[in-house]
Amino acid sequence: MSLVQVLFYIMGFIAVASAIFVAATKSLVRSIFMFFITLFALAGLYVLALADFVAITQVVIYVGGILVLILFAFMLSGKETLNYISQQRKQFMNISKLPALLLAGLFLVVLLNMIFKVDAGNLAWIKRSIENKNVITPNAAMTENIGVNLMTSYLLPFEAISILLLVALVGAAHLSRKEPQS
Repeated sequence: MSLVQVLFYIMGFIAVASAIFVAATKSLVRSIFMFFITLFALAGLYVLALADFVAITQVVIYVGGILVLILFAFMLSGKETLNYISQQRKQFMNISKLPALLLAGLFLVVLLNMIFKVDAGNLAWIKRSIENKNVITPNAAMTENIGVNLMTSYLLPFEAISILLLVALVGAAHLSRKEPQS
């Protein structure tokens, strides 16, 4: 077993274990911080898959942006809301969660079926890809190409998204502002 495989199993275990903890814990604060661990473990898996741009994007957008937004929403929540949420989570199993459990079970069956029945090495499109030498090798030009395309061909959509996110941030700040007492 190589070092990369060992690191993959360690990162995979951390990601799955922390995600289960996020879903199962009753404390919202612990759930948020374990979500932080989950996102970093996923970034580590992306690094192991030689997807460096996706790993950096994972850390910058999800850890740096989404997690801060979740913490912001948690801190602005009133104590009554948090108490109500914590009381709602006391029942782990009830009839209202049955459709979600059935759907999750169905997805698990499909996933296990794919893992045990599909031989990825013998798929026709993978064999053709290997024969045609159409294999992506890791090099520095991959991230460089993304950066050049983002700042040339896709500059207008990139700027439009940044303006949209700025408007959403200003709107969120306005909505979270406390009204003065008169």
